[in-house]
Amino acid sequence: MSGGVDSAVAAGLLAEAGHEVVGVTLQLYDHGTATGRKGACCAGRDIADAREAAERLGIAHYVLDFEERFRAAVIDDFVDSYAEGRTPVPCVRCNQRIKFGDLLAIALDLGAEALATGHYALRVDGPAGPELHKAADVAKDQSYFLFATTPEQLAFLRFPLGGLTKAETRAHARRLGLPLADKAESQDICFVPKGHYSDLVARLRPDAAEPGDIVHVDGRTLGRHQGVARYTVGQRRGLGVADREPLYVQALDPARRRVVVGPRAAGARTRIDLADPSWTGPPPPDGQPVEVRHRYNEPAVAGRVRREAGDTWVELTLPQPGIAPGQACVLYAGTRLLGGGWIAGPTLPHQLDLPPRAEAVT
Repeated sequence: MSGGVDSAVAAGLLAEAGHEVVGVTLQLYDHGTATGRKGACCAGRDIADAREAAERLGIAHYVLDFEERFRAAVIDDFVDSYAEGRTPVPCVRCNQRIKFGDLLAIALDLGAEALATGHYALRVDGPAGPELHKAADVAKDQSYFLFATTPEQLAFLRFPLGGLTKAETRAHARRLGLPLADKAESQDICFVPKGHYSDLVARLRPDAAEPGDIVHVDGRTLGRHQGVARYTVGQRRGLGVADREPLYVQALDPARRRVVVGPRAAGARTRIDLADPSWTGPPPPDGQPVEVRHRYNEPAVAGRVRREAGDTWVELTLPQPGIAPGQACVLYAGTRLLGGGWIAGPTLPHQLDLPPRAEAVT
């Protein structure tokens, strides 16, 4: 129970169905900086909201201090990724390491029969065991963030909201008498209390905020930047430089403190190499057609899984721009989530070996 409406309603629906429900809230980061802030998660006011919801539902409620573990498993990974020129997905790491890792282990130790969350995803009993599918409400579907769920974890997990829309969830909250029925959604990066994520990166990894050159893919130096951590591959706005055509970040080169930019199609490619691939069921065979999402806010595109000699990659039908190292590449077969991996390797075909340095544009 994170303190939001989704997890509270999930608990309420299970209690209504006759299950013995125990609510668990994880204290994940400094609740002092989060107190009273709208859109927080698992800190500050949210803990009080979760406790009040549990009281209304008549269920036991516990708060566990996971602040140190969350910092090591999620925040440090987030900061290190940006400092190394990768674009992280902290929600996936939190699910993978905290909720479906540490919390699931605690649930097993307590003798629970299942761990339920407020995620919008569907768990379907298939012929070969549980399957993970997109939620009924496409606009709220969160299956992308669950790609690293293992078959063993999936067997123990339940998603009571998978068949509901957000409006239906809020209606259930009102029916159950939960005062947080109209509470605002949590932020994407819950542990950034104010300002921009780059401020957190600069504080914890000052080297990532050191200035450097903004370089065009043709070798021209277009300007200066104030830290590679302020950029992500595919970014267009806020570059601070201009050229004859719209520019997008094509690659980040933290070793040489360079931000590489160019036209949108400059970094388009058809191959995505996957690091640490994970599957929700049996691994798909080499050549299986899949629908590929290489970023949460990008639509799925067609491709095929390729697996050879221990390596896994995705072969896209059409070249795609903006493929960012560190992002999650998630694979589907229809509505079923097969799994995925972390996008590996450089973004540009020429491995960041740009033409000889040109004169700066004035």
